[in-house]
Amino acid sequence: MSKVKVMVKNDQNEVRVPVGIRMLIRRCCQAVLVAEHFTQDAEVSVSFVSNAEIRRLNRIYRQKDATTDVLSFPLGQDGHYDVNKETGCAMLGDVVISLETAVKQAHIYGHSLEREIGFLTVHSMLHLLGYDHETSPLEERKMREKEEEVLGELGISREATFVQSEDGNL
Repeated sequence: MSKVKVMVKNDQNEVRVPVGIRMLIRRCCQAVLVAEHFTQDAEVSVSFVSNAEIRRLNRIYRQKDATTDVLSFPLGQDGHYDVNKETGCAMLGDVVISLETAVKQAHIYGHSLEREIGFLTVHSMLHLLGYDHETSPLEERKMREKEEEVLGELGISREATFVQSEDGNL
């Protein structure tokens, strides 16, 4: 089984990074590689940023002047990746997550922050491996099915992670 080296960096001060999130991100990255039968050892960088910073990056790289939840910056193309000469790992790319937006979306969708961060990580890893939900409705469906498959394997599927109130209601 391939190994993945995940560098997680916090470049924002708006939201405290919850305990266990770094390990969750590593587990999500590894699970995507396993599901995709990726055989090389790999490296991925994940950064938490503010809404202002992700908006700036979105404007620069996607020409969209809006806050978004996550951006993916793949370093490979058509399954070919540069290799880090020091580690021998395929360099998959960079993932940038707005922790502010992740907190907001977890609340909106009624699930845990862990589920939201897990989803955003899996989503971005699939982008780094060449998936693109914006090319067609069929590609979007394929990507969504892959996301839920991986999240289910990790025990953070949509059904398993809704937040319950103290009275037991969703």
